[in-house]
Amino acid sequence: MNAHLIDIVRQFSDAKKTVVVIGDVMLDRYLMGNVNRISPEAPVPVVLLNRSESRAGGAANVAANLSGLGLSAQIIGCIAHDDAGHALKSLMNGAGIDTTHLMVSDKRPTVSKTRVMSGNQQIVRIDDESAKSFSPEETELLLKQVTQALHSKPAMVILSDYDKGLLSSRACQAIITLCNDLRIPVIADPKGRDYSKYHGASALTPNKKETAEACGVPLHETEALLQAAKGLKKELALNFLAVTRGEEGISLIDDGEIQHIPATAKQVFDVSGAGDTVIATLAAGLVHGLNAHDALQLANIAAGIVVGKVGTVPVSHAELLKTLISEDGQSQVDKICDRAQLLSLVNDWREQGQKIVFTNGCFDLLHAGHVTYLEAAKKTGDKLILGLNTDRSVSALKGPTRPVVHEGDRARVLAALASVDAVILFDEDTPLALIDLVRPDVIVKGDDYTEEQIVGGKEVKSWGGSVKLIPLVQGRSTSNIIKKLGT
Repeated sequence: MNAHLIDIVRQFSDAKKTVVVIGDVMLDRYLMGNVNRISPEAPVPVVLLNRSESRAGGAANVAANLSGLGLSAQIIGCIAHDDAGHALKSLMNGAGIDTTHLMVSDKRPTVSKTRVMSGNQQIVRIDDESAKSFSPEETELLLKQVTQALHSKPAMVILSDYDKGLLSSRACQAIITLCNDLRIPVIADPKGRDYSKYHGASALTPNKKETAEACGVPLHETEALLQAAKGLKKELALNFLAVTRGEEGISLIDDGEIQHIPATAKQVFDVSGAGDTVIATLAAGLVHGLNAHDALQLANIAAGIVVGKVGTVPVSHAELLKTLISEDGQSQVDKICDRAQLLSLVNDWREQGQKIVFTNGCFDLLHAGHVTYLEAAKKTGDKLILGLNTDRSVSALKGPTRPVVHEGDRARVLAALASVDAVILFDEDTPLALIDLVRPDVIVKGDDYTEEQIVGGKEVKSWGGSVKLIPLVQGRSTSNIIKKLGT
């Protein structure tokens, strides 16, 4: 799976697709220091200030994540003519975010959150915002900015709702209608108890607490919560709903079964901004052709990166790619299966509509002919399973001097190939029992066989599958290598 995600992430900075983020922008300030004593004036800690930082927060952080991933991000939100507004706009421009459609108001301050930190621990948070509702005139100005931004037909629109008043029910429904008319997908990170304002959106990404509140279900009754979320998805006419569940991962609710994607974070220092990273990376994956499950898997990995940092920090293209490549190296070992593990994989692939290919062989002293053959075999379907003869069965077939390479080493090398999705050792004289277990859609062998000679060919055809013969690379064989080494 990671090999596919790696290919997609590499396209992010090349295609430069545009995503418009509409929502509550805010400035996140951090006052960082150490606590060594309690104040003599009151029973509170005294923080000795070491440094201060300002970062783009809220919808601005969603846009910063998109820009960091290599996409073109436009922001529509509201700031004031104040120090926080100037600082926030400067941060967004510095992150490569298009602020052309940013609104400026004199009726409320720029939303800001100031966090006082001792090491990695937050001592207190100070919020500066107005509870005053946005006026009908301000909503009209917002919709004017949205209409102008949509003229360029962005690949997607994100509603980043922090319940600060900008995304009223009227505003959300008008934006969703505009996007639907233009066939632009719109996904939302929702807030509040009334989700009717998101009706007709493509998808929502509430966290577990938000989902429980919207559905009126106790937070800790996970099964009831997810069943209620299925009803919410239908009620709102969404394509899918993704419930982010912190250390429990993400649950995807679409037209099929509920699918769970486990969390990937190794260390968690700060979860602030993780939801922004999820929706931004989800959008990036979707606009580059990933399905909802794979895009959420990518978003989950990205969130696992940012929660390992202190404060609101967007993910970067380089660190996401590095993490995927690192995990892919580890997952190569995971490709080596026993029969129970393989059957579980096969069932998952079938649920995703994947076409399963099977081939088998000794693959002793891997060479270019083997690699070319396996690449061609993979192209006959979606997932390639390789049945690998054990050392005992290789000796029975090839003689007592074979194999040259131990079965564990052969399996490990084959698992490193991008074309191979699963490796399973078999000790029987033929792989027929394995073929009956897997019931592949395609069985592949080299063209030095005829269809009638292929073990399992008749069985595969009996359940509607097919047999494919792959031309072999001439002059490449393990036997030739062994002969050359012996001279």
